[in-house]
Order: sequence, then C-alpha cells, then structure tokens
Amino acid sequence: LKFLIDECHGRGIRVFKDGVYNHSEQSSPLTQIDHDYWYHHDPQDPELNWGPEFNYEFHDPVLDTFPARRFIGEVLRHWVGEYHFDGLRFDAARQLDNFDAMRWLVGEAKRTAGDKPFYSVAEYLPEEPSVTGMEGPVDGVWHDTFFHTMRRALCGEAPGLEELKDVIDGRRRGFLGAVNLVNYLNNHDHEHLMVELGNAGILGEEAFRRAELGAAVLFTSVGIPMLWMGEEFGAAREKVMTEEKLDWTLLANPENRRLFEVHKALIHLRKSNSAFHGEDLSFFHEDAELSLLAWVRWNGEGARVVTIVNFSDSFLKDFTIPNFPADGRWHEWLRDFDLESADGRMTLDMGPREARVLVHQA
Repeated sequence: LKFLIDECHGRGIRVFKDGVYNHSEQSSPLTQIDHDYWYHHDPQDPELNWGPEFNYEFHDPVLDTFPARRFIGEVLRHWVGEYHFDGLRFDAARQLDNFDAMRWLVGEAKRTAGDKPFYSVAEYLPEEPSVTGMEGPVDGVWHDTFFHTMRRALCGEAPGLEELKDVIDGRRRGFLGAVNLVNYLNNHDHEHLMVELGNAGILGEEAFRRAELGAAVLFTSVGIPMLWMGEEFGAAREKVMTEEKLDWTLLANPENRRLFEVHKALIHLRKSNSAFHGEDLSFFHEDAELSLLAWVRWNGEGARVVTIVNFSDSFLKDFTIPNFPADGRWHEWLRDFDLESADGRMTLDMGPREARVLVHQA
C-alpha cells in the first residue's frame, strides 16, 4: 500500500483514506476489554446502527482524556504519518453526530500531514452547509442532493429548473464554495447509472446520450466531481457485495468508447481552462416549458465556458438563446465544431436530452 501511494504521488494523484469512525464490529477487542469505556451503551439511533458506536462524549477524569477520540486519533495519525494519505473521508458522519470530535480528529490528521494539502470530507446524509465552511469540522461534504436530483432527471421526470440550479450551484443552498461540495452521479451505495436507466426502460443510444448529459452537468457545476469506477465508460453490471472487477472489454464498443472519451475531454477541460479554477457561475437563460437551462463559468481573465442542457424529449432546430455571455467564436468541446454568437445571441441545434459545452475562443 505504501508503494502504491508513492507511485500515485509520483503521477500527481492524491490518495484519500475512507474511514468508518462512528462504529466498529462487535468482535473488536475494545468491546471485549470494556465496552462502555469506548462505546455508547445503547445505539443512539437503533434504526441506523451497524455495530457498537464510539462514545466521543465520554471523558475519563482519571487519565484526563476522551478514550474514543484518543484511540481514533491514533488510528488517523498512523495512516497519515506512516502511509502518507492526502485526505480523509468520514463514513456515516451524521450517525457519529459530534462536530467537536470530528474537528479534533481532522486537526490531528492535518497536523500529522504537515505542510502538504490535506482534504477532509464527510458522508453526512442529508448534507448540510453547517458541516463545512468556516465553522464546520470538515472541508467538504458528499452532495447527495446532487445525486438524487440528477438521477431523477436522467432516469425519469424532467427536473424543476430551480431544483436543478440549486445543485449545479450549491452556494444557493448555503454552501460557501466549490471545495465544500463533492458532486457525483454514482457511488458505491447505489446502482450504476446505466443499470438504473435500463430499469427505467431507457436503453442503447438513448441511455448513452443521457449519461453524456449527466457528465456535462457534473463537470461544469460548482464543486468537486467524483466518479464511481466504470461510470466513465458506461459500466452496467448490477452492484454486488463481493469482489467486483471492471469489464474493460466494454471499451471495444463504440458507444462505451465515446462516453469514455467524453469524460476524458471534460476532465481535461476542468484542469486546463481557468474558468473552472474559481467559483464564478451564473445562469443566463432558462425555459421551464422546454426544460432547457444555460449557465456560464468564467474568471476575471476572460475565460468563459457555457453549458446548455436540454432535458426535454424535443429536438430544438435553429434554437436561439438570448443574453449570451460574449460575442464571437465558441468551440463545442464534446463534438469538436465551432459556432458564432453575435448581438448577444446564439443560434444552434439541440437534440433531445443533450448537452452542449461551449468554450469561448479569445
């Protein structure tokens, strides 16, 4: 594992440690030594309980220490100090339910990491702005509302535009900025998007078009995009609780390869275009009847990237969008062609359930 992390670092890849710190197995040695010293006697929430829950509130007056905090703090110092992890994820943080303890544990991990960047994120469902930011215990939170909103939009009903805007720019919901949100269309707790699309009777080219639409929204929203393994090329195997390996042979199929190349292009755009290096985003056109929304990412240096999404089943021929952010030439990033805007207007075709990502050519 140390060798793997070093090799990742040599390639510019940071590695995070996912930790279950709100509970342990019943077989843990700590439960056998003195259960009530480290754990709550009874579950705090019996309906969401997966084992003995650490009691971060209990203070030992003799040793002047919080036993559970001290134990998990030593665990984190070991992983960060010995293995050089670059970040930490708290599993089931709402069940842990102690911001003071989380703040102390993150502090221990960051002090061990030293001067290098260290990112902490929590799975706190449903997410709240109070978990992050100036007063929150962690840097970021899994943006589960983004997942549920986009999953409904891609697999069934057209979304309400205000609801969609709230997850594209989570600052509308009270989050401070991009590092506070981790956006995703899939994670290990859910089925792959392609499985859910198939369950909804959406197959073949239509399914891949919707997956591409979802990727365009994911990578151009405010927040850090997260991919679940295989999502980038349309994995469609149902989730199992045993070993699961990726089916790389899918990349031989043109539609899977196309989706893979779209993800590569969007990752390259995120890394190379300075419009995504800040947090500026504004919605400049919407049409609730057509389920169409357009927004622009920009920065003070003149970089602009426009995303237009058509969540309807209608083909929009020679459709004109007013209030376009800038006149001139725009490059369609996902399909490699140019368009022109003039007098604050852009005219283009939009297929059903399709996205356009337009990069301004200065």
